[in-house]
This record gives sequence, C-alpha cells and structure tokens, in this order.
Amino acid sequence: MLKEFKEFINKGNVLGLGVAVVMAGAFGAVVKALVDNLIMPLVGALTAGIDFSKLQITIAGVTFMIGNFINAVITFFIVSFVMFVIVKAYNKTQKPKEEAPAAPSKEEVLLTEIRDLLKNK
Repeated sequence: MLKEFKEFINKGNVLGLGVAVVMAGAFGAVVKALVDNLIMPLVGALTAGIDFSKLQITIAGVTFMIGNFINAVITFFIVSFVMFVIVKAYNKTQKPKEEAPAAPSKEEVLLTEIRDLLKNK
C-alpha cells in the first residue's frame, strides 16, 4: 500500500494539483479584493451611493446579508471568466493531436482486392 501511495504521489499530477490549489486561493483573494474595493464601490457610485456590502434584509428578526451574496456572485463570475480566458489561451497553444488514419472498411478491402486482381489480368 505504501508503494502504491509513493507511485501516486510521484506521478506529477498530485504536485500540479497542489500548485493549482495554492494559486487558486491566491487568485481568489486578489479577485475578492478587486470586487470589494474597486468594482462594488464603482457600482455603488453609479447607483446613487448604494453600498452593496451593507445591503441586508431583516425578516422576523433574522438578518440576511444580501450584499455579501451579491459580492460573492460577482466574484464568482469574474473568476469564471478569467479561468475561461486562461483555458482558451492554453488550448490555442496546444498542438492538435493527429488522428491515426481509420482502418479500411470491409468494402474498401474487397474493392482493393478486386482492383489488384483486375490489374494482374
């Protein structure tokens, strides 16, 4: 079992995944700061000074922080868009895999044999 675990760790995929998780956490923090400190104040200025981070609804004594949810949704869409752009750029750098030629069908094989027989006559 230890040997299998060692092989799993040494495959490289685990290391790449670990790096991706750390980078995603750092990137998420940057995007959150962007949304909270730049985008939402701009949206607030365009909407007569509404501060979405403080937007809340109270129902039966329970407070729902709608503004925090709006900020989270905007952050999600920004991260999703940036990831889309990154994946799209990455896919453009990859060479398309050349497909192996398909094996000839039975009909093609028979036609080839018939052609070869006719040539030999």
